[in-house]
Amino acid sequence: MNRITYLLYLFFVALTIGCVPNKTTEVPEKPNLLVIMTDEHNFRTLGCYRDVLPPKQAYVWGEGLQVETPHIDFLAAEGILLSKFYAVSPVCSPSRGSFVSGLYPQQTGVPTNDVPMHDHIVTFAHVLKEAGYATGYAGKWHLDGTGKPQWAPARKFGFTDNRYMFNRGHWKKFVDTQHGPEVGARGRNGEINYNLSGADEKSYATDFLTDKTIEFISKNKDVPFCYMVSYPDPHGPDQVRPPYDTMYNHLSFRAPATYNKSNENIPSWAAKQKNVAIDQSQYFGMVKCIDDNVGRLIGHLKQNGLLDNTIIVFTSDHGDLRAEHHRQNKGVPLEASAKVPFIVYSASLKQKGENISVAFNSVDFAPTIISLMGLSDKHEMAGVDFSELLITPDKQAGWQDFTVVKSTNKNAKWIAAVTSRYKLILSGKDRPWLLDLEMNPEETVNYIDHPANKKIVNDLADKLRNYAEKHHEPFLQNTGMENDLSELCAY
Repeated sequence: MNRITYLLYLFFVALTIGCVPNKTTEVPEKPNLLVIMTDEHNFRTLGCYRDVLPPKQAYVWGEGLQVETPHIDFLAAEGILLSKFYAVSPVCSPSRGSFVSGLYPQQTGVPTNDVPMHDHIVTFAHVLKEAGYATGYAGKWHLDGTGKPQWAPARKFGFTDNRYMFNRGHWKKFVDTQHGPEVGARGRNGEINYNLSGADEKSYATDFLTDKTIEFISKNKDVPFCYMVSYPDPHGPDQVRPPYDTMYNHLSFRAPATYNKSNENIPSWAAKQKNVAIDQSQYFGMVKCIDDNVGRLIGHLKQNGLLDNTIIVFTSDHGDLRAEHHRQNKGVPLEASAKVPFIVYSASLKQKGENISVAFNSVDFAPTIISLMGLSDKHEMAGVDFSELLITPDKQAGWQDFTVVKSTNKNAKWIAAVTSRYKLILSGKDRPWLLDLEMNPEETVNYIDHPANKKIVNDLADKLRNYAEKHHEPFLQNTGMENDLSELCAY
C-alpha cells in the first residue's frame, strides 16, 4: 500500500467513526488525558509500526501476514509515534511502576514482579488529581503485591475511582455483581480461571474494561479528567472471544528468521526455549479486538465533543517475542521483548504523523505527560521530559539518544545501554555484547570486538556509568558487571 493510498484509507476510517479532528494550534488550558496500556504487546502487530520497518522486519511471520489496526494507526497518523520507546525492565510490575512514577525500579521498590510499590511514591495521577482532575483506573495494575485478582486495591496512588482496577491476572471474562466486579469464568469447584466461558462483547475483558472507561468519561465529561485503562490482553493465554477467535485462522504462519539461529555463541539472556509456538492467529485476534475497542473510545470522545481536548497515549508495559529467537514472552533486551508501542495523540500538535527515533523508556513518561499538560511537579522524577520533542519532532538531532533497559532481580541479571541503533549489554554470565540494529536488525551478531566500534562502546559505557552513579543502579555493584563496565570505559 503506497503512502497516498494509506492516508486515504486512514481518512475514510476516521470518517466511519466520526473522528476527523478539528485543527487547533494551542494546547488547551486543561486537556483531558486517556492512557491506554496493553499487556505484552508485540509492536509488529500494529500497522503504524510496520510502516517504519523494512518488509523483512515488518512481516517476520510471513510476507503480508498482518493485523489490521486502523484505529491505533489513526492515533499515530494524527499524533506522534515513538519508534524507539523501551520498557525500562521488560516485565510487568517494574515497567508499570516506572511508567506511573517517573522513577527507576530500584527507586519505586518494584525491581521484580508481585511486590508492592512503596507507599510514598507519587504518580502522574497524584499530580493531576491535585490540579483538579477527576482521576480513575480500570484493568490490570500489578503494583500491590501478590493479590489476585484483588479488585480496588486500598492504595489508590492518585487514581480516585479504582473500582475496576485489579491487581493481577490475565482474566478473559468479567461480570458486574451486587458486590462489585468479579471474574466471570469458574471451574467445577468454583475457582476463578482464565477460560473464556462464553465471554461476549459485554463480558470479554477488553470490551468490559472499555465500557467502564466510557462510563467514566461520560460521568466526568464536564470536568477535566484523567483515566487509565490497562487491558490484560494480548498477554497469554492465547484465546479470544468470537468472532476474533477465527478471524486469522486462514493465515499460514512461518517461523521468524531468527527461530532457527545457531546454538553457538548465544548469550545466556537469549537462550532458546522449548515448545515455542509459531501460530499467531489467536494473538492477532486479541490485537484486533483491542484496536476495535480503541475505535470505540475515539468515537465516544468525538461524539461528546471531547476528542479535540483530550490527549490519548497508547502504549504497553513490555513486548512479546512471539517465536523470534526461538523464544516466547519477554524479559530480555531483544527488540520484540523490550521495545513497546508508544503513541501520543493530541489535536493541538502542529506536526502530525511524525516518527521520533530517539531512544526513551518507561521512566520518561510521567515527567513528559505532566509537562505536556502544562503542569509542574514538586516531586523529583528520574525520567527525561521529552514534551518539547513531541511539539517539535523535527528537532530530534539536538536530543541525547540514550536510555537504559535492564532485567529484574530474579532473572539472569543483565543491563543494557540503548540508543536508536546500538545496545551495549552487560551480564554477570556472559562477555559484553554490542548489537547494531542497522547492520544486523535480527540481533544475532556481537560487534563488541570490531575495532571501528571502540568509540561507540566507550561512549555507551561512560553513559551507563553516569546513569549508575546518579540513580544507584544495584546491578553494577558487586555483580561482576561493574568490572566489565570499567574495562569498557577505558576501551
